[in-house]
Amino acid sequence: MSVLKVHEYPDPILKKVCAKVETFNVELENFISDLIETLNSNQFCVGLASPQIGNLQRIVAVDISRARKPLPNNGLLILINPVIVDSSNFKIVREGCLSIPDFTANVKRAMDITIVYQDVKGETETLHTKDFEAHAIQHEMDHLDGVLFMDKISNPASDLFRRVRY
Repeated sequence: MSVLKVHEYPDPILKKVCAKVETFNVELENFISDLIETLNSNQFCVGLASPQIGNLQRIVAVDISRARKPLPNNGLLILINPVIVDSSNFKIVREGCLSIPDFTANVKRAMDITIVYQDVKGETETLHTKDFEAHAIQHEMDHLDGVLFMDKISNPASDLFRRVRY
């Protein structure tokens, strides 16, 4: 396992659309191990998408059990080729990103989602989740389509904030 470099804005890889994973093999499992290792190496990180570490495949890792405050969650999720099939209960929430380390923003997100995805063996799974876990999954899934949280705000003057470091 390796900790990989996290690409930061304005790196052009962050604006690329990722390809669907077609082959489920040891190479994919090795990459996912690196994705998890990279996620775990960042103290306050709760999610990471494959393009953030230079791989243009539709893979995200989310683990909100790593959040500062304990919240209900499903533990470490590895979502391959995820698709949101239902969403509701939209709210404005604050979010940040390892790839945009100096800013956070207010973004509209669904607080209840159902997703269909594949696991590391290629088996299709369905997950319903809500609140912060739903929020984090949507943020990471946006990366798969080259969308950053800054792309989702309409007024930078009121919705974009310089990150406070602790």
